[in-house]
Amino acid sequence: MPVVAPVRRRAARMAALIAATLALAVVVTPAAAAAPPAALPAAVPHNDAEGGTPALRAQLDAASKGWLDAKAALARSVQRQQQLTGQLKTIDVELAERNGKVGEIAGVAYRTGRLGTISALLNSTSPDGFMDRAAALEAVAANEDRVLADLTETRDQANRTRAALDGEIKEQRKQVAVMAKRKQQAERALEVANANAVRATAGGSNRGTSTANAEPAPRNRDGSWPKESCSVDDPTPASGCITPRTLHALKQAKAAGFTHYVSCHRNGGSGEHPKGRACDFAAQKNGFGGDATGADKTYGNNLAAYFIRNADRLAVLYVIWYRQIWLPSSGWKSYSGAGGDPSSDHTNHVHLSVY
Repeated sequence: MPVVAPVRRRAARMAALIAATLALAVVVTPAAAAAPPAALPAAVPHNDAEGGTPALRAQLDAASKGWLDAKAALARSVQRQQQLTGQLKTIDVELAERNGKVGEIAGVAYRTGRLGTISALLNSTSPDGFMDRAAALEAVAANEDRVLADLTETRDQANRTRAALDGEIKEQRKQVAVMAKRKQQAERALEVANANAVRATAGGSNRGTSTANAEPAPRNRDGSWPKESCSVDDPTPASGCITPRTLHALKQAKAAGFTHYVSCHRNGGSGEHPKGRACDFAAQKNGFGGDATGADKTYGNNLAAYFIRNADRLAVLYVIWYRQIWLPSSGWKSYSGAGGDPSSDHTNHVHLSVY
């Protein structure tokens, strides 16, 4: 009997402790449930979710680069042609003047007869006259020689300029052919990719509006794009490196009011992200989510329109948005997603690749 009391007391204390614990749980649990969950970090589109395949992206990269290079070469050739045309007009004016001077000399010689050197000297009546006539003959001969030499040089210059013009016209035809070939290369690659797609990829309208003009990225003196490496820090949460031209495009987009979440560099995989030549601009304000709708869809439409409007200023290779891709050579084309999810279908972000 004496042993039972302590046992009962311990049991009573244990019951009280359990009751207190349960009471505490009742108080704590609702508070924990009411607390908002911690914000998830904005996820980078999964894996190598550029859409399509590495082979397709390599084809599009080469095609767009080749098209832009040919376009720059064509612009240089057209500018050179304009310069040569202006030079030729000036040369033709000079040529007419020099032809006139030679004609005057020929006319005088025809009317008066050409003064022979010996007769001119023999008709002199004094030593001084002899010297004066010799000097006059020398001056006339030098003047005639100079006029004829100027005429010959002007004719040669005109011929060289015409030949250069012909060369520029050939160069332009060549570059136009290259542009057509590169356009065909890109469109054929997309046709093959879309034909092999498992699911339909119609994305509806993705046309937006933009009136903002970007500051042009630096070019070489000849109008071509300088080669750049992944050499500057990526200011987006993705970290890593990007090219100076990519950074320029990113800053210009933000200056134009497109300030939603952005991720640029990505380690591993194919495409331009590991090279620092691409950025993904989320349609939602704080990160990548599901298919963009409503205001988020409008934001993506307008951002894509901004990049297209400023494609020449920002060296845009292509823009992908909502199951479609915009190429400088071809405009909007259907673009198949790799996995049928919002990231690979690009329905939650606008992808930008620059030269």
